[in-house]
Amino acid sequence: MKSNNLNLSIISCWIQSRALTLVLAISTLLVACGGSGGSTANLPVNPVTPPAAAPNPAADPDPQPDPVLDNVDQQLQAIILEQGLTGNPETGRDLPSINDALPQLGKLLFFSKSLGGDMDAACVSCHHPLLGGADDLSLAIGVGALNPDLLGQGRTDADNLPDVPRNTPSIFNVGLWDRGLFMDSRVESLNPTALANGTNGGISTPDTAFNVTDVNAGADLPAAQAKFPVTSNAEMKGTIFENGSSGDTIRAHLAERIGGYGSGSGELTTNNWISEFQIAFDSTQDATQLISFESISLAIGEYERSMVFVNNPWFNYINGDLDALTPQQKDGAVLFYSSVADGGGGCSECHSGDLFSDELFQVVAFPQIGPGKGHDTTGTGDFGREGISGAREDRFAFRTPSLLNIEATAPYGHAGAYESLNEVLDHYDNPTDNIRAFLNNEEWCDLDQFQGVANCEGLYPNARENSEAALDELGAERLAGTSLFENINIGNREEEQIVSFLRALTDPCILDDDCVAPWIADTGSTGPDGNQLNAIFSN
Repeated sequence: MKSNNLNLSIISCWIQSRALTLVLAISTLLVACGGSGGSTANLPVNPVTPPAAAPNPAADPDPQPDPVLDNVDQQLQAIILEQGLTGNPETGRDLPSINDALPQLGKLLFFSKSLGGDMDAACVSCHHPLLGGADDLSLAIGVGALNPDLLGQGRTDADNLPDVPRNTPSIFNVGLWDRGLFMDSRVESLNPTALANGTNGGISTPDTAFNVTDVNAGADLPAAQAKFPVTSNAEMKGTIFENGSSGDTIRAHLAERIGGYGSGSGELTTNNWISEFQIAFDSTQDATQLISFESISLAIGEYERSMVFVNNPWFNYINGDLDALTPQQKDGAVLFYSSVADGGGGCSECHSGDLFSDELFQVVAFPQIGPGKGHDTTGTGDFGREGISGAREDRFAFRTPSLLNIEATAPYGHAGAYESLNEVLDHYDNPTDNIRAFLNNEEWCDLDQFQGVANCEGLYPNARENSEAALDELGAERLAGTSLFENINIGNREEEQIVSFLRALTDPCILDDDCVAPWIADTGSTGPDGNQLNAIFSN
């Protein structure tokens, strides 16, 4: 009991410092906006602290005239104002640098297969920085890979089929979410507050009932999220390690493995973790006091929160560089923000704000392939948010994904059924026709991951039933007037313009190996435990 108290004391001090920074940031926001301390449960579209007013500069002896805006630039300036966009979603947030000690420890843990039950999977197995913070697969291969160090296309297991039921979301920019993480927000802030990343109030997790605070959730949403892949049989745990044990027991065993004490004593032939933890937490405590899963998940969460990639052409345009976008991208931006009634895509109905997500849940009826979540009588259904909330009205609803860096995070959809942004827009143009074509032509066999798989056409016999059920739900919502999803009815030219705009949401850093290198563990090392995953890529 004493060691836990000491460990929690260190983490508590760290959390208190985070909370003070958040209070100062929100106080500034309220003062700037004329706020008087009212409820912040309903997030503003763009909760960003405006910059302080600068002193009046000296008169410019040769002032430059304001740029002359053409018609499309005038439209975009009006859109930016109407949408409340700032071009900098980091403003007002307390986000760490990758050079800080705690994210550095988190990086080492993120790349260590020692957090996998059978020591053949790491967090990075499904979330590599060079793969858009994800894995380049429709459905992830976690444990049991034939080559655990091979990531992306070509990663497979003994039966050549994925066991993880959903497409892997990117970990990039997780520090910008304030409501929930995972596609169904099963890790969720119970007091969602702008800029807080889940630090203001309780967090509900799969360890508690829906909408009930998990007192052990951790400092924020990313720290809470980091506790759950290690307990998943398909993702990191496997079926042998701690078979049938509770999540707490699994996590405790893994912490003791990293710390080299208790039930994990001697499981690692090489173990130099204690010095890494002492540096990160500036502590002289021993492993039994310092290394718990609370400190592990906190470090991993801080590593993830340091991965902010938002320096993209669209935000540069918002901040005054009118040449940051091509003419095609500007036309695409107008279409993106224009309503369907006005001939646009209506995309910003859900993909709003600087995050490009309202953080809410919508039924869009993407095809359902893969093993599913077992939510229906077939055992292969995936009811989305309903699986967490238990509310029938949440069936087939999934959290609106952010579109930041969307170009680099294919395949798309909760089951990774679409490999290109054009296919996604085709779905939005006519979901019924596109899903039926997908099913009739067994197009999952055209996905890179499934090419060459024996008997591919017969892999998912319930795909039609499950996908049609989602279509029916979408149709019912439309009849009831509760759906924000309208067929967009655009032509090929307009589709290419929107796709071009979506590519303008990519931070070029994530496409540059050297730029991303600070977030990758030293490939010349095997890590503190000799079990570091140094990725191999087939292409």
